Amino acid sequence: MRAPIEVVLPFWLDAPDEEALEIADAASAVGLSALWIGEMATFDAFALATAVGLRAPGLGLRVGPLPVSVRTPVSIALGASSVASLTGCHIDVALGASSPFIVAGWHDREWSHSAARMRETIECLRPILRGERADYDGRYVHSHGFRLRHPLPRTRVGVGPFGPTMVQVAARFADEVVLNLASPQRVSQVRQRIDQGAVAAGRTPPHLTAWVPVAVRPGEAALRQLAGQLAVYLAPPGYGEMFCELGFAEFVERARNGARRSELAAAIPLELAEQLAALGTPEQVAGQLRAYLQAGADTVAVIPVTAEDPAGRTALQCAADSCRITSPARGAAQ
Repeated sequence: MRAPIEVVLPFWLDAPDEEALEIADAASAVGLSALWIGEMATFDAFALATAVGLRAPGLGLRVGPLPVSVRTPVSIALGASSVASLTGCHIDVALGASSPFIVAGWHDREWSHSAARMRETIECLRPILRGERADYDGRYVHSHGFRLRHPLPRTRVGVGPFGPTMVQVAARFADEVVLNLASPQRVSQVRQRIDQGAVAAGRTPPHLTAWVPVAVRPGEAALRQLAGQLAVYLAPPGYGEMFCELGFAEFVERARNGARRSELAAAIPLELAEQLAALGTPEQVAGQLRAYLQAGADTVAVIPVTAEDPAGRTALQCAADSCRITSPARGAAQ
């Protein structure tokens, strides 16, 4: 059974890259059981996962979401198997579409057809993780001949979806759905959609994890750090539409018209951060995390705000204390 509270490495734009390892230490020290490791412009995700696994061997490692237009099924399986073999840690992976800016701009890969590419990647990846020889031909994904020397039959494959089509792919094919920067209301909506889609496909609904920024008694620097990160997500497809639904279409329009991130961050109101993060006293933070579980999340993965909280130790201790939150009945059965 998964714990109701896990941790996400934040990669704040104004923090040193090496802070990731300090956060992993802090998460392990307070007894949290699993750490999510994404990938932005700092470390390769599998390389960082290996460093974390060697430094804090008790943590379960969850790598991703990794962009399916950039990572092939073989590279995903090989990376996960390498981490597991070198560290002895259990590892799960999650996949996503990422954004045109990253996929096409950074990597010179095609970003379109993300839902179909996601389905084919999962269909190709699962047999490889089980140790079978790759033999797959889809429209966008092809792989033949590779066999993993150290299979990972227990590795779960998650999806970070945006948009109804990708949510349906996640419901039908994923072990887990990962939502980043989602309000409890959106968690509830996605919970309903993936449950319906999974039942229609004759399978158990996937586990639902919500990533939630956490700051205990945040001051100006902490709120500024959080606003700076929110500004990054205003323009990308999917995220922008979510911000519009929350009532902040003006900021999305400005971002997509080329406004500077620093200008957007300075203008983001506290009301926006409060809809997507758990902020305040320890009691208020615990109540907000409980709201995500009550909305249908099986697990909340906290993103510690570190500007005023070195390595997020206060936020992570608050999260560990919040593990006493009672999950809804469906979550307890996972």
